[in-house]
Amino acid sequence: MIAIIDYKAGNLTSVVKALTYLNAPEITVTQDPDLVRKAAKIVLPGVGHFQATQLLTDLGLTEAVRESVARGTWFLGVCVGLQWLFEGSTEAPATAGLGHFPGPCKHFPSQYEGTDLKSPHVGWNSLEEIREDSKLLSGIAPSGFVYYTHSWRAPIVKATAAVTNYGGPFTAAVEQDNVMGVQFHPEKSAAVGLQVLKNFIEL
Repeated sequence: MIAIIDYKAGNLTSVVKALTYLNAPEITVTQDPDLVRKAAKIVLPGVGHFQATQLLTDLGLTEAVRESVARGTWFLGVCVGLQWLFEGSTEAPATAGLGHFPGPCKHFPSQYEGTDLKSPHVGWNSLEEIREDSKLLSGIAPSGFVYYTHSWRAPIVKATAAVTNYGGPFTAAVEQDNVMGVQFHPEKSAAVGLQVLKNFIEL
């Protein structure tokens, strides 16, 4: 069973439709920590303010995810779901992330290389420096385009599996063993996005 966590900030309908299109096995949208613990795979989608992730702690879902990933359950965070894997975000300094990866997520700079930088970063951009050993990005060619809409970005860390350049490089995808995340929206990223979700389903 694939558990899709509902914390009132997820792009749930689009994610469920994409997974259903790919013939994913049983899909359950839930806020129940016990169901999350029983899941074979967990997806945490997210659109909006990082502060919304506080509900994960309030409902006991943060601890459920922590226990599940420690047992080897596959986890995929999307957009804010990826940012939640880090220590937190300057968007909501009082709200802690899972802390699975080091560092905070930060807002795009207002200027880059002497010119104004528009924020949010919205639209299609390319995946670069794709790690050859990435399971999540298997079969995706370098410079494949994906769809973004975000104002905060995750730092580049050892577990970064691909980067995108906008106001400098940032983590487009992160992957360490069974814990994965993408800043872009695979459910809106045409063939490349569907390949990402297919790879996750088939893990």
